[in-house]
Amino acid sequence: MNDILYVLLRRLRAPLITLIVVYAVAVLGFTLIPGQDNDGNVWHMDFFHAFYFVSFMGSTIGFGEIPYAFTNAQRMWTMVTIYASVVAWLYGIGTILAVFQDSGFTRLLRLRRFVREVNALNERFYLICGYGVTGSYVVRELIDNGVRAVVVDIDQDRIDALELDGLVVPVPGLCADASLPDILDYAGLQHKHCVGVLALTNSDKVNLAVAIASKVLMPKRRMISRSENDVTTANLASFGTDMIVDPFRSYAEYVALAAHSPHRHLVYDWLMNPDHRTLASVYRRSKGRWIICGYGRFGRNIARNLRQEGTELTVIDPNPESISGMSGSVLGIGTEAITLQQAGIEDAVGIVAGTANDADNLSIIMTARELNPKLTTVVRQNLSANELVFAHSRCDFIMQPGKIIASQILAQLKTPLLSVFIDHLMQQDEVWAHTLVNRMSAMVGDEALDSRSIRIDEIEAPAILGKLEEGTEVKLIALMKNPHDRRDTLDFFPLMLRRNGELKSLPGELTLLQPKDELLFCGRKSALDKFEWATHNYNTLHYILTGEDATQSRIQRWISAKTER
Repeated sequence: MNDILYVLLRRLRAPLITLIVVYAVAVLGFTLIPGQDNDGNVWHMDFFHAFYFVSFMGSTIGFGEIPYAFTNAQRMWTMVTIYASVVAWLYGIGTILAVFQDSGFTRLLRLRRFVREVNALNERFYLICGYGVTGSYVVRELIDNGVRAVVVDIDQDRIDALELDGLVVPVPGLCADASLPDILDYAGLQHKHCVGVLALTNSDKVNLAVAIASKVLMPKRRMISRSENDVTTANLASFGTDMIVDPFRSYAEYVALAAHSPHRHLVYDWLMNPDHRTLASVYRRSKGRWIICGYGRFGRNIARNLRQEGTELTVIDPNPESISGMSGSVLGIGTEAITLQQAGIEDAVGIVAGTANDADNLSIIMTARELNPKLTTVVRQNLSANELVFAHSRCDFIMQPGKIIASQILAQLKTPLLSVFIDHLMQQDEVWAHTLVNRMSAMVGDEALDSRSIRIDEIEAPAILGKLEEGTEVKLIALMKNPHDRRDTLDFFPLMLRRNGELKSLPGELTLLQPKDELLFCGRKSALDKFEWATHNYNTLHYILTGEDATQSRIQRWISAKTER
């Protein structure tokens, strides 16, 4: 507020001085010009009466001549003073309006309001740098899951969109450069309730600056960053960034997994994406040669991952330098039928349209589909504004960088053990994945599959920990019982158990739980919500284990046990 007052006084310096000078000269004039009292004697107005008269004269023209009727000289000076004070006030009011409309001053006001809102937060929150497609999706999911957020973005239109997005709780937002440490500090980087920083801007330089500032100022705070450059990725990893998401590399691995391991791909898709693919989609995949149109960053990542699995490739690119020395490559864009025919589109099994132009990518897919309707199609979407067109393009895979990054980050924030299970999944064979995906399908059908992880401790599972400390055996199957009717089993099952650093996938339902165990489950969201009752509510867990309604408190149970002895 001191800065605001300083700026305001500095901008109003000239009109304030003008107003003070006008009033001072007017008061002085009234004290010097002689008047007459009721008896015709010469009378001089004192400073008090002069200031009083000028004060109400400056605010209204309707006044009385006090304390005696004015002489002609006093009336002449009054007219001069009226016009001078009106001009001075108009000048001052106009300057005030101009100051409050000035972009710099309004930014300062917004900054102070933003700082007050951030300082007032008394629950955990994430600092989100960048409110594009990725940022908006992440913020909405965090808010829906009861986690607060603070947003910084360089574009005022995006901050305005934040206020109009209809979120259930207000999200403080600031239009500023997130790469500046002061801005990050204003946004709560060092706030005691800030649990993590997410650098999600479309600039690798800004994301790198945010990550460096976060790790320097708060080394133990979780830092997640987006990266679209191998050099930036290596730089981020060098100083301990907790999670780095490269959309091109991630989606290339995703597509390659679909090409050579469709069942593992489907398990990954069901766990990571809310709108997962159907089980029937896996049987459309066939092995064979792929065509990649556009050998930029996305195309190179796709090619590298497909080659690692032994897939034959044909690359189409308009830049001769990009494909020089590459056998079987074709010079062109891929939008023309003759170029695709030269690449052997008739006997290919898949095509990737990965150029930096959305119109070219859609044209490639449409032309290729006419020449070979059985193709598996992968298309890169560069602009979020074209989402409607791509949604109706009937492509098998649409590469949307924003949603890819958001889904991976949310999975990490919401279910930390999920990334460990995904790594374990990649080491399994297709038979294992096929069995697992059939079990998932039998559990939820084509509905969304949700995942949840817990650690048996005082924070995440106090009821289970309390039972274990009492010496009661708690089996894994007990957590899967319906808290309303223990005879029913909820629609979810365990994926992984981590105990003392050792992993066990698909643990048995009769496994005895121990303190500090970490468990990962998947199933219907409604079932997982009910499962949390048993982890937090002692009475609910007691009913599930014994079938009895435990209405007594721990103290009452302890007293009863002592009495029975």
